[in-house]
Order: sequence, then C-alpha cells, then structure tokens
Amino acid sequence: MLIKIYLVLLSIGFNLGNPIFFSTYHSLNIDTSCQIDSFSSDTVSHVKVLIPTFLGNEQRNYYGNEAPSRLDVIWKLYLGEGETVISRKTGAKKWKGAGWTGQPLLVREDSLLYLIQGAYDHNLKKINAASGKIVWEYKFDDVVKGTGTIWVNKKADNLRDKYIILQGSRLGVENYLDSKHIPSYRAISYFNGEELWRLDSKWMDSYSRDVDGSALIINDTAYIGLENSLFTVFDPDYRNARWTDSMLQPKIIQERKLYLKKDVLDHKYNVVTESSPSLLNDHIYIASGSGHVWGYNLKTKELDWDYYIGSDLDGSAIVTGDSCILVSVEKQYIKGKGGVLKLNPLNKPEDAAVWFFTVENNDFVSWEGGVIGSVGINDRYVSKESVGLAAFSGIDGYLYVVDHESLIKDSLILGPDSLTTFSTPKLVYKHQIGPSISTPIFTKNRLIAASYNGVFLFSYDQDLNFKLLDVWESSFEATPIVYNRVIYVASRDGYLYCFGEMNKNP
Repeated sequence: MLIKIYLVLLSIGFNLGNPIFFSTYHSLNIDTSCQIDSFSSDTVSHVKVLIPTFLGNEQRNYYGNEAPSRLDVIWKLYLGEGETVISRKTGAKKWKGAGWTGQPLLVREDSLLYLIQGAYDHNLKKINAASGKIVWEYKFDDVVKGTGTIWVNKKADNLRDKYIILQGSRLGVENYLDSKHIPSYRAISYFNGEELWRLDSKWMDSYSRDVDGSALIINDTAYIGLENSLFTVFDPDYRNARWTDSMLQPKIIQERKLYLKKDVLDHKYNVVTESSPSLLNDHIYIASGSGHVWGYNLKTKELDWDYYIGSDLDGSAIVTGDSCILVSVEKQYIKGKGGVLKLNPLNKPEDAAVWFFTVENNDFVSWEGGVIGSVGINDRYVSKESVGLAAFSGIDGYLYVVDHESLIKDSLILGPDSLTTFSTPKLVYKHQIGPSISTPIFTKNRLIAASYNGVFLFSYDQDLNFKLLDVWESSFEATPIVYNRVIYVASRDGYLYCFGEMNKNP
C-alpha cells in the first residue's frame, strides 16, 4: 500500500479522460489558512460525539444526517503538506492535504460543532466546523492517513480526560520497517490536544508498521487491526497505561495474527491490515490484506471465523440491516475480477457467500482494479420496507449502486478465484466518476461520491431515480461526512472543504 500511495501522487493533476460536470454557480472561496481559534473547556456544559469513528458507528454504516443540494464552498482550510518516506531506496516525498481514509470526526459542544481531521502535514487538528479555524494541532512523526476514534471515558474524573482521540499515523520520517520502536498509534485529549499515551507497533511479517484503521470500542475495551496485521485488544484508559521502553503505553489485553504463514509468501509480505473492525452480534469482523475476512468471538476471545478470498482487502466489513457484511475485493493476487462480496457470517465460511458483484479490470497507477474503499449503504436512512442500497466506487472509474437484498434470478458469475460461481445483485445505477478509493456515503435522499476527478452529489427518490446535482472538481481520496446540509471532505489539493448551499442573492 505504501508503493500504491506514492504512485497515486504521480497521477494527481492528470486528466483521466472521464467526463466532468460542473454546477453553474459556486460561492467565493473563504480560505481560512493559518487562522487559530481560542478555546477553553471550562466554558463547555454539554458534549455530544456525533461521528466518533470511521463510517460513523460500530457497524460502519452511518455518515451524518442531511446533505445539501449544491456544492458551494462555504469555507476551505489549507491543511498543509508534509514529508513521508516511501522506502530507503525511493526516499522521501511530499504529500498535501489529506487522503485515504481521511474522514473527519464530528463533535457538538453546546451549540458549536467541531471537526477532528488528520492531515499530511503530520498534524491532527481540531477545527471549528462553522468557521474553518483551527483550535489546536497535535504533531505526529509522519503523515496522518487514517481516521481516528473518539472514546468517551465514562469513568473520567474531569471533562478534559473524558473525551479521548485514538489516532494512527505512518511509521515516522526518521523510521524504517526495522527500526526498534515505532509508536505510530497515539491517544490524545480531545479538549486540549495533549498526548496521553503511545503504542509501539511491533515488527511482524507485514511490510508496514503504520496505523490506518479506526478502533472499535466496546465497554471500555478497544479493538483494532494494526498494519503489522496484529489484531490488538487493549485498554485505552491512560490511567492503566504502563511505562515500557521509555514510553507510556496502553495495557495490551490480547494480540492475534490476521494472517497465516502461507499468506506471507503468497503476498510477498503484503499482509497489511488497513481496515477498521465492525461489530455484528457477538463477533467482530475485520478484513485483512492477507486475503482473509476474520471473525473474532467476543465470548471465547478467539478468531473462530475465516472467509478466505485471497486478494488484498483494504475496505472495512460493512454491517447491513439483514445481519450480513459487505466486503470490498481488490484485483490483486487473484485470477478473477475484483468487486464486492456480501457474506452471511451466521453461516459457516464455506456457505457464507450471498452474492458477488464484479467491476471491470482497469490498471490505474499501481492498482490492477477492483474496489479499494469501503461500501456505503442506506440502511440507516430508510424504512425496512425500502430498498437496501449499497454504493461503491471502482478503480475502473465507475460508481455502482446495487440493491443489496435482491438477486438477479438464474444469474451466476465467476468469483475472485475465477472458478467458484456466485449469485449477483441487481444493479440500480451506474455513473462514471473516475477512479476512486473513497467510500460513497448516503442520506435518505442523497448520495455523495468522491474520486480522483472530484466530489459528485446525487439525489435519488423512492423509485430509485438518480440525478446528478453538482460536481466539484479536485483530487479526492478521503471519505466525506454530512451534517445539517453541509459536507466536509479533505482533498489531495491541500484543502479541507466545507460544501453547502450559499445564498446566491447579493
């Protein structure tokens, strides 16, 4: 994935040959670069964490509430740029803005909204969501790619210690894979940006020691897949942390490898885990670059479910309303095409497949095709009687929307191994947006999809008629959020954008 991200940089700014549609009106950009807000937690009486983790909740299927009808720029904040080392041979490169997964978190303090956004200038930032001004910054040792998780510590003694951000970064510009210590995962106070502890990512068989995934927290216990491919269970409370190797580190409860010895050889050490774990019933499900979708049993504390696909898996396992999971499949290490799999984990792995939807093979930068980002669904936004929609963006340049609860009768397609046959779901809508690794997001009547060509805003109705409302052209890898008819999303052009509906009248 390190090589992939580097090569993506080479593609930015090039016309990919896909049609771009522009709105007839956009507001004047309000550039909030270098503006700092003052803040004191002493004046806050009520806090509500609205979007606390990647894709919103423990099932990875919530993105905010209402979306706008246009993509006028309310404000934009320059996030900066920073160096990151690709390898000893390649050396360092500079990246701007923010990228995959890069979704902001959202918190309401009394009547004010705040964002938590990681950036490629090495800083995690707290930002006033109304003005785009920075409240505080915490500096990591490298670029921040992944989305954090905000843990609400109900046992905290004060407000400052009650809201804690768990956030990862790349391994550090002074570090290499074989460095002795790489503390690429940190706990940071939400209110003042102070570090509370740091977790040393061990050197394993994986060729990465970064942290892109977002932790899942259940009853004050945290679960995460680090990029060294250790499924790590830990206590996030800094009061229980221990001094180890001159660092205050969280108490580790359990570690389990998310790969087999054979996977290391087959994938040439690319057994990186970049996805975020999801909760369904008494299991946690997590996809790994080793080619497996694993199920961790919360009762036995063991990995007891293993669905093997074989490809590099980057997206998170998305929990649907009918208690299944949707898994993105990249076109790498497999003979068949990439796409999206729907699995029923209540069944044994050999009987778990519900359907498979393929996308076309297409080389883009270093990707061979398939779906890199996670799947977005509308299950949280519609009634049980409505059609359950799943949206995903392919490296082939298309946005796909399928009815994830309906199969095409008497239709079978070849699976990732190019041998096994699968049922396939009904395609509802398809639109060319350009190659993408971002996750499309739904509301009850809107769909937002970001790609290397721009942000695309669609409306849809109960009859599943989709209409393109607006497009903002830039290069995006990150996943957006929506709230109160506003969209927040970071770009590779260096900026965090706040899109909404500006008054056109003078």
